Amino acid sequence: MSIAAESLCPRYHRAVELVGRRWTGAIVRTLMGGPRRFNELLAGIPGISDRLLTERLRELEAENVVRREVKPEPPIRVIYELTDCGRDLGPALDEIARWAERWITASHTG
Repeated sequence: MSIAAESLCPRYHRAVELVGRRWTGAIVRTLMGGPRRFNELLAGIPGISDRLLTERLRELEAENVVRREVKPEPPIRVIYELTDCGRDLGPALDEIARWAERWITASHTG
Protein backbone atom coordinates (compact mmCIF):
# COMPACT_ATOMS: atom_id res chain seq x y z
CA MET A 1 0.00 0.00 0.00
CA SER A 2 1.41 3.34 -1.04
CA ILE A 3 0.65 6.66 0.60
CA ALA A 4 0.92 9.70 -1.64
CA ALA A 5 2.89 12.55 -0.12
CA GLU A 6 -0.03 14.94 -0.55
CA SER A 7 -2.26 12.67 1.55
CA LEU A 8 0.03 12.76 4.60
CA CYS A 9 -1.54 14.40 7.59
CA PRO A 10 0.02 17.82 8.35
CA ARG A 11 0.16 16.88 12.06
CA TYR A 12 2.15 13.76 11.24
CA HIS A 13 4.57 15.76 9.10
CA ARG A 14 5.03 18.37 11.86
CA ALA A 15 5.60 15.63 14.47
CA VAL A 16 8.25 13.90 12.34
CA GLU A 17 9.97 17.22 11.68
CA LEU A 18 10.00 18.02 15.42
CA VAL A 19 11.24 14.67 16.65
CA GLY A 20 13.60 14.25 13.72
CA ARG A 21 15.61 17.39 14.37
CA ARG A 22 19.23 16.71 15.24
CA TRP A 23 19.65 15.95 18.97
CA THR A 24 15.94 16.19 19.81
CA GLY A 25 15.52 12.44 20.20
CA ALA A 26 18.57 12.24 22.45
CA ILE A 27 17.29 15.08 24.64
CA VAL A 28 13.83 13.55 25.02
CA ARG A 29 15.26 10.05 25.65
CA THR A 30 17.56 11.47 28.35
CA LEU A 31 14.66 13.29 30.01
CA MET A 32 12.64 10.06 30.02
CA GLY A 33 14.86 9.15 32.97
CA GLY A 34 13.52 12.10 34.97
CA PRO A 35 14.15 15.83 35.41
CA ARG A 36 17.66 17.06 34.66
CA ARG A 37 19.66 20.24 35.06
CA PHE A 38 21.23 21.77 31.96
CA ASN A 39 24.73 20.53 32.77
CA GLU A 40 23.40 17.02 33.42
CA LEU A 41 21.83 17.03 29.96
CA LEU A 42 25.02 18.38 28.43
CA ALA A 43 27.10 15.65 30.11
CA GLY A 44 24.57 12.94 29.26
CA ILE A 45 24.45 13.68 25.52
CA PRO A 46 27.99 13.36 24.15
CA GLY A 47 28.75 15.63 21.22
CA ILE A 48 26.02 18.24 21.69
CA SER A 49 27.17 21.84 22.15
CA ASP A 50 25.71 24.03 24.88
CA ARG A 51 24.40 26.42 22.20
CA LEU A 52 22.56 23.69 20.37
CA LEU A 53 21.21 22.17 23.59
CA THR A 54 19.84 25.58 24.57
CA GLU A 55 18.24 25.99 21.14
CA ARG A 56 16.61 22.55 21.18
CA LEU A 57 15.34 22.96 24.74
CA ARG A 58 13.70 26.26 23.78
CA GLU A 59 12.06 24.62 20.75
CA LEU A 60 10.82 21.69 22.84
CA GLU A 61 9.51 24.06 25.49
CA ALA A 62 7.65 26.08 22.83
CA GLU A 63 6.07 22.82 21.58
CA ASN A 64 5.03 21.85 25.14
CA VAL A 65 7.28 18.77 25.10
CA VAL A 66 9.64 20.07 27.82
CA ARG A 67 8.95 22.22 30.86
CA ARG A 68 11.61 24.54 32.26
CA GLU A 69 11.36 25.29 35.96
CA VAL A 70 13.50 27.78 37.85
CA LYS A 71 14.09 26.80 41.48
CA PRO A 72 14.60 30.15 43.26
CA GLU A 73 16.34 28.81 46.39
CA PRO A 74 20.05 29.55 46.60
CA PRO A 75 21.72 28.55 44.47
CA ILE A 76 19.20 29.18 41.70
CA ARG A 77 18.70 26.00 39.68
CA VAL A 78 16.96 25.42 36.36
CA ILE A 79 15.37 22.02 35.91
CA TYR A 80 14.12 20.56 32.63
CA GLU A 81 11.52 17.83 32.57
CA LEU A 82 9.12 16.28 30.12
CA THR A 83 5.50 17.37 30.07
CA ASP A 84 2.72 14.81 29.61
CA CYS A 85 3.06 15.52 25.89
CA GLY A 86 6.78 14.72 26.03
CA ARG A 87 6.32 11.56 28.09
CA ASP A 88 3.80 10.34 25.51
CA LEU A 89 6.67 10.21 22.99
CA GLY A 90 8.24 7.36 24.99
CA PRO A 91 6.58 4.44 23.15
CA ALA A 92 7.29 5.99 19.75
CA LEU A 93 10.96 6.55 20.59
CA ASP A 94 11.18 3.00 21.97
CA GLU A 95 9.91 1.70 18.64
CA ILE A 96 12.45 3.80 16.75
CA ALA A 97 15.19 2.40 19.02
CA ARG A 98 14.04 -1.17 18.31
CA TRP A 99 13.96 -0.46 14.58
CA ALA A 100 17.43 1.10 14.72
CA GLU A 101 18.86 -1.92 16.57
CA ARG A 102 17.54 -4.20 13.86
CA TRP A 103 18.25 -2.17 10.74
CA ILE A 104 20.91 0.48 11.32
CA THR A 105 24.48 -0.80 11.13
CA ALA A 106 27.43 0.83 12.82
CA SER A 107 28.76 1.86 9.42
CA HIS A 108 25.65 4.03 8.89
CA THR A 109 26.05 6.07 12.06
CA GLY A 110 27.59 9.54 12.21
